[in-house]
Amino acid sequence: MDNNSQGSGGVKAGLGSLFGGGAPQYSNTELAGVPLTGMSPLSPYLNVDPRFLVQDTDEFILPTGANKTRGRFELAFFTIGGSCMTGATFGALNGLRMGLKETRDMAWSKPRNVQILNMVTRQGASWANTLGSIALLYSAFGVAIEKARGAEDDINTVAAGTLTGMLFKSGGGLKGVARGGLVGLALSGAYALYNNWDHLTGSPPSRLY
Repeated sequence: MDNNSQGSGGVKAGLGSLFGGGAPQYSNTELAGVPLTGMSPLSPYLNVDPRFLVQDTDEFILPTGANKTRGRFELAFFTIGGSCMTGATFGALNGLRMGLKETRDMAWSKPRNVQILNMVTRQGASWANTLGSIALLYSAFGVAIEKARGAEDDINTVAAGTLTGMLFKSGGGLKGVARGGLVGLALSGAYALYNNWDHLTGSPPSRLY
């Protein structure tokens, strides 16, 4: 019996020396102050001090002088692509509605399906082109204003939105420019207000994990 105990102890010691020594022993007092939030219970066979697993800093490394948030130039690609996809989706749905409405007196047949499909693709492309153009103008104005002012704040957002509306409706004359500018000012102002709502109301900013 004693020989078996000694043999098992020798095997454990051999395995411990093979993997870098036996597992360290920590008292309950030492482990009581180690938060394990977001981590699964540690195995008693881990040869790692659990205090070294607690991360009090960010889990990513940024270059020296870099901001934690992406700039307007980085966000421009996402804005333009997202606007095109959104426009194509809503345009396709609108084309489907229009196609079904215009062909409601026709029986289900190949000509009707072709007509509905043409309406869907035409409206989807038109909406995607419109929203993509607006996003492109807004991103270009935003990047240019940011570089000119040397600052990134809500003034750039409101100015870019206003200029985008004015230029997009410039083909309608002075009235079109004024209307487009007002619409751009209203939309960009609402977006800036939404971004600063937590600061205005004094509530802590919400974070998405």
